[in-house]
Amino acid sequence: MEVLIEEPVTTCLSPSVYDIICKVGFEVKELCAINSVVSQSGEVYWKTVTECLRYAESDQDLDYWGSVRLLGPVCEAVHLHFLSLTKGQFETRYAPSLQWTGFSELFPEIFDSLKSLQSPAISLSLMKLTSCLERALGDVFLLIGKECPFLLRDLLASEELAQVFGQSVVDVLKVFIGSPRGLNLRNILWHGFASPREVPPKYCSMMMLLTVGLGQLLKSFLQQTTFTLTHRSLITLRNLEELIVFPDVPYEVLSVLEEIMKKSSFILKVMLPYWEAALVRFRSHRFADCAILLLTQLETGLRKVFATVNKCPKRLLTAESTAFYTTFDDFLWDFLNHQEGPRIRDHLSHGEINLPEFPKEVTNQLLGFSVVLLLRFVDEELSAVYKEKASIKSLISLAEGYSSHCHPISQLKKQVLSCEEKIRIWPLLPLPEENTWEAGRLEGDAEASACNSLITQILEELYRHAPEHCVCGNSQYSAPEKWHRLLGELCRMRVPTLFCPRNVVEVLVVLRSICSQCQRVSGQVIASAELRHRQWLERRLRSRQRQNYVRMASSIRLLSPVLYLMLLLIALELANIHVVLGKDTSEYQHYLRFLKSILQYTENLVVYTSQDKNKWNEAVSLTHTALLKIWTFSESKQMLIHLAKPASEVVW
Repeated sequence: MEVLIEEPVTTCLSPSVYDIICKVGFEVKELCAINSVVSQSGEVYWKTVTECLRYAESDQDLDYWGSVRLLGPVCEAVHLHFLSLTKGQFETRYAPSLQWTGFSELFPEIFDSLKSLQSPAISLSLMKLTSCLERALGDVFLLIGKECPFLLRDLLASEELAQVFGQSVVDVLKVFIGSPRGLNLRNILWHGFASPREVPPKYCSMMMLLTVGLGQLLKSFLQQTTFTLTHRSLITLRNLEELIVFPDVPYEVLSVLEEIMKKSSFILKVMLPYWEAALVRFRSHRFADCAILLLTQLETGLRKVFATVNKCPKRLLTAESTAFYTTFDDFLWDFLNHQEGPRIRDHLSHGEINLPEFPKEVTNQLLGFSVVLLLRFVDEELSAVYKEKASIKSLISLAEGYSSHCHPISQLKKQVLSCEEKIRIWPLLPLPEENTWEAGRLEGDAEASACNSLITQILEELYRHAPEHCVCGNSQYSAPEKWHRLLGELCRMRVPTLFCPRNVVEVLVVLRSICSQCQRVSGQVIASAELRHRQWLERRLRSRQRQNYVRMASSIRLLSPVLYLMLLLIALELANIHVVLGKDTSEYQHYLRFLKSILQYTENLVVYTSQDKNKWNEAVSLTHTALLKIWTFSESKQMLIHLAKPASEVVW
């Protein structure tokens, strides 16, 4: 149990950000006539909007504060206008101009939120609106451009969007969502900085009208050109089975969460309405809405923990454009950041997911994690009471037993085991009878013999550094099931994943590349053996092809232990990966060159064992050279296994 020192926090916006969002847009008191902004039929008068923009005289850069000041009355007029409409009037007048986004069903919901006057719902609507708008603007970019920028600010800085909409229109978007010097509505909400009552509803209304106006400009552009707008396919979250830690959230757990979120010091009181709204959305089966709200507030709470523990309260506040600030990128890597994970926050915030189809299972994970996390920051006596509940006890047990699935370290373990599975198939491959081998023996028999000798030497050295419980006596692990057990034991060893310095990441990248090439070699050998055997039986192989097939069959006996050796080397180095931090710059570069030389060998082996090349004699020569390099480097005692504590001293 950890209780954070509770200090009265009324805002997570820095003073200047608070001013531009909550004050500057209200300084001009003059009323703006709505008929100067939008016509009775719903046509947006962009001239009225763009005339509010102000630029610095020196470099024509936008004057964001001056622009927000003059846009304030326009936003107010638009907001009052929307509040005066019925839902039917809104849809009749504006729905056609919103279809270009590909998310037309979202806007009636936003309209309902504006009419409800519920602050959390309006903030949520603005988050969903900005994400869908970003996705739609990316589709527009691709009418002209080739590769859509990942970041919204880069997208709005592109010449392609200026060509479609006009520079002044894009500048308006920059004021609202494209720059930390402006209102920056997207980021302050998606990163959990703005409390429910801090974002004026009129900015949500204005963003919706701007989206209408963009649709009208786009329609005109498409009529003048031969272009057709095509929406990119949305992402479907797949292969989530490995990441499902918590089961469905039962009523009892929801009730506990509802109680502890009012008492946990993890949650800022000004943010509590978001948590309450998240539970309402979950119970209404609005799983994407619940996930969005939880993601932003988990980030806020984790930022609070970080700022408190490290005694840096200013890190709780929104950053200025020149300052670094902590975001969720430091936490929950599996769900949010690893490239091979679901990257839920990225996909949601960039409008890449079909919200109505968002999986309940993912929201369950966020809710389960929230319960476990919030319980760590409540009174000890109260925490003990909740932990007595069977469902809560189960959640805590599951959380404590979790290890990363998507971290590069975990992915490399999966690669090693997957590759081992493929190599285990080799002895079962259909091959020609041995009495037919003589005519096609490997031309480099002496070199093959030298390879086998080196393999034995290197393996003996590697075994000495494997945990004792993994190695059975003096076995040479010729049997596939023994290799399977050894590699399985090594890959089950826990390797820290929370923080990976650059050197560790670099080594991981090379090790994963080596393993990928070994997988390709194994796949090619299996495919070639099956194809050649079929052709052999059908007597469709010419004399030279028959000899090559026999050479391939003979070489498999050599390549199989070589690939196992590679996997064992990778697994052992991975188990000691953090030892690389003990190397000085020169030693580290020397070690990296060694790994890259192995990578080069495996890349060349992929070429030689392909069906196009079939260079089996050359593969043996290549392997002999590589084994010599490995043995020489092993003799210098510069591998990570040599620098780590002896296996006998390590508690595995």
